[in-house]
Amino acid sequence: MTSIKTHSIAINVRIKRYNTMVWFLCLLSILASCTEKTQETPLGVYAKIGKIPPPDGFVRDTTGIDSFALYLRNLDLKEDKTVYLYNGQKKTNQDAQFAVVKMDVGNRDLQQCADAVIRLRAEYLFGRKEYKRIHYNFTNGERAEYKSYAEGDRPVLLNNQVRWARTAKRDYSYKTFRKYLDVVFTYAGTLSLNAELMKISVDEIQPGDIFIQTGYPYGHAVMVADVAINKQTGQRAFMLVQSYMPAQEIHVLKNPDKNNNPWYTIAYGHDLHTPEWTFKSIDLRRFND
Repeated sequence: MTSIKTHSIAINVRIKRYNTMVWFLCLLSILASCTEKTQETPLGVYAKIGKIPPPDGFVRDTTGIDSFALYLRNLDLKEDKTVYLYNGQKKTNQDAQFAVVKMDVGNRDLQQCADAVIRLRAEYLFGRKEYKRIHYNFTNGERAEYKSYAEGDRPVLLNNQVRWARTAKRDYSYKTFRKYLDVVFTYAGTLSLNAELMKISVDEIQPGDIFIQTGYPYGHAVMVADVAINKQTGQRAFMLVQSYMPAQEIHVLKNPDKNNNPWYTIAYGHDLHTPEWTFKSIDLRRFND
């Protein structure tokens, strides 16, 4: 009798242990499911721009997508959504960004709005070693070519005009590339950048395009980072990235008209309202080459 009772108790203990294990596994499954759902929501943390889900009914545009579009989609995003300035301080307005691009801003007040557009395209071309395509104009019209800079040419001021003189050693390192960009950031802006771009209809919008306005004392520019298309209507939605003043980390913008969703839409003749600037549909541009 005692043997039967002992055997029965042992079985009950095993059953309790089994039930406890099943309950624990179910709990883990629920927690994992909740985590996955959180990552899929607009408030989630995404590793790359291309991981941010398109709006309902839209799919990412793959028609005629070039490697620059793929580069932008593969930009890494920070887990921390705080935007920092060049001096390490937090930007005063922390309500403009949906996500922050994982890319240094430098330690000088240089990488502002047009500079971020210049930086993204230049980084892409540098990574592909297309050095001859990396060139930008200063506001005085002087052309600054990265290849010449890497060969040792440096800007010098003669009679209030910028001239180039070979005063450095040949160096195609990333460090020299960043120094070149700082020179461009110093002497270029929305006015000079706009002169290098061609006008594009919003119906043809694609990643890498730029909404830009020049003005006094300053203008603004944002870059299209991704585009999605409505499968039924053909309507295009797009995401925007920017830097601003003072120099700050590049970030994906919220759409203030869409409950802070990062996707925008625009029709010809309409305004484009971003958190810190309003553009017009006719402000869309594209690099010539």
